[in-house]
Amino acid sequence: MSTKRRVIAFAFALLSAGSAAVPDLAMAADGAVVSVRVNMARILRISAPASTVVIGNPGVADVTIQDPKTLVLTGKSYGQTNLIILDSMGNAIADTIVEVVQAQNDVVTVYMGNARQTLACAPTCQPTITLGDDAGYSAASAAASRTVSSMASGN
Repeated sequence: MSTKRRVIAFAFALLSAGSAAVPDLAMAADGAVVSVRVNMARILRISAPASTVVIGNPGVADVTIQDPKTLVLTGKSYGQTNLIILDSMGNAIADTIVEVVQAQNDVVTVYMGNARQTLACAPTCQPTITLGDDAGYSAASAAASRTVSSMASGN
């Protein structure tokens, strides 16, 4: 293992042990996989100030710099991509894999032939729009959501 990789791995290990606010969301070491759920965000703490962040496929995930040592990672679509973090001198702070996964808890998927519908069941099952669902079902769910939103705002 190169000296640079050892320093980065050590910094991430310290970060993982010392982050009380977000103990299990510290940035993984080089090459490790960081998971985020689709349509969800998570906080990543890094050991050195970030100046630039690069996502290999912005259709899969997005990342923003909240402050120099805090990133917000958002899952946009299922799959994997890479995340590269650079300091102000252009040196790599981290180069890791981002995996965007489906939330499994309290979700029921119903198949009717080729058509798929997803329901969020916590505690009552309600339609939810999930990537891969039948287009007609997703459109109807979105329309119902807009109707409820309009009624709540008085429009």
